[in-house]
Amino acid sequence: MAAIRICLDRLCPPRRDRHVSISMPVIDTAADAAKASSAILAAVADGELTPSEASELGKLVESYVKTLEATEFEERLRRLETSGHR
Repeated sequence: MAAIRICLDRLCPPRRDRHVSISMPVIDTAADAAKASSAILAAVADGELTPSEASELGKLVESYVKTLEATEFEERLRRLETSGHR
């Protein structure tokens, strides 16, 4: 069993992510995601990121934007509900 594990570790080594350091704009609104995506694409074009790293960063941006949108929606709904009860 140990020999098989060693062989598999050589054939399919465990994935090791590297630290990625690129300049990204602050994302305060969903509209800022376009700037962030542009920065990610520029980093790929400059060779600072691999396409797969950029894909993972894009997923993070997308997830963060969904959180911002949900928070914004909740805030708007709360304001509507409180203004309707006056």
